[in-house]
Amino acid sequence: MEKEKVPQDKSNLTKNNVKELLYATDADGNYTTTLSTGWEPKTIALSNSIDEINERIAEAKMQVEIGEVSPICYYMEVNKMDLTILSSYVGMWKWRVKRHFKPTVFAKLSDSILKKYADAFEISIAELKNIKTE
Repeated sequence: MEKEKVPQDKSNLTKNNVKELLYATDADGNYTTTLSTGWEPKTIALSNSIDEINERIAEAKMQVEIGEVSPICYYMEVNKMDLTILSSYVGMWKWRVKRHFKPTVFAKLSDSILKKYADAFEISIAELKNIKTE
C-alpha cells in the first residue's frame, strides 16, 4: 500500500490518541513506516471481539453467582486468559485447574493455592473468594 493511501479512519485507537505503526511504500516504491489512526474493518473486528469478551465475562459472573462455577472462571475471563495460559501462570496441570472450577473443590483450596491464583490475577485472596456482585 502506498504511504499516502494508508487509512486514517476513526477507531478505538483514536480515543487514547494512539497511532498504529504500519509499513507502506513511498513514492520510490521503497518500504517505509507510517502511522495510522485506524482502518474501519479492523475497528469493527476489534469492537466485535471486545463485545464477545464482555459477554463471556458477564456469563462467567452469572455462573459464579448461581454457584455453577468458582470465581476462578470469572477472573480467568476478566484477565483474558484460557485454561492453558492460567495453568501456566499458576504452575499446575490443566486438569487440576479445571477441577478448581468446581465450587465445592474451590471452597476447600488452601491459602497457598489460592495465593497462586490471586497472584496470577493480580488481586488479593479476599477478592478472589468474594467477587463483587453489582
